Amino acid sequence: RYLYETSDAVRLEALGDGTWAPLADLCGKLVREERYHQMHVNAWFTRLAHGHGEPRERLLTALATLSPDAGSVFTPLPGEPALVEAGILSAPMTELEARWRARIAPTFAALDLPTPPPTARPTMGRQDHGADFAWLWGEFTQVRRSDPEAVW
Repeated sequence: RYLYETSDAVRLEALGDGTWAPLADLCGKLVREERYHQMHVNAWFTRLAHGHGEPRERLLTALATLSPDAGSVFTPLPGEPALVEAGILSAPMTELEARWRARIAPTFAALDLPTPPPTARPTMGRQDHGADFAWLWGEFTQVRRSDPEAVW
C-alpha cells in the first residue's frame, strides 16, 4: 500500500498541476482527501519497518514481492506526448517515476529498507504483471467493476 499511495500522490500532483481546469480541480480535491491515506500508510510503514522479528520480516518479504512492479505505475501512456503538450499531464511518466523515486528514497534510507528496483520493462508495465499484482489490481478496482454502467 505504501508503494501505491506514494506513486498515486505523484500522479495526482502531476494531473493537478496540469492546465485543464476540470481535471486539475478534481485532482486538487483528491489530493486533499488522499492526504489522510498517506498519513495512515506512512505511520504503518514506519511502524513495521522499525519493528523487529516477524513484522519487519513480513514487510521485507512484501517489498521483495511487490516492489519490482512498483515503477510500472509510471508506464508511459498511449498518446502521452499529446497529453503533456496540451498541459493535461504536467510531465511525462518517466519524469514522474523519477520524482517518486526521489520522494521515497529518504524514507527507505532512514528505515534501512531496500528501494524498489528499476522497472525491468518500463514500456510493458500495463501488460507485464505477475499474479501478485493481478490480485492487488482486483482489490483496487472492485468498486468500479461492481457497476459497469456507472459513471465515475
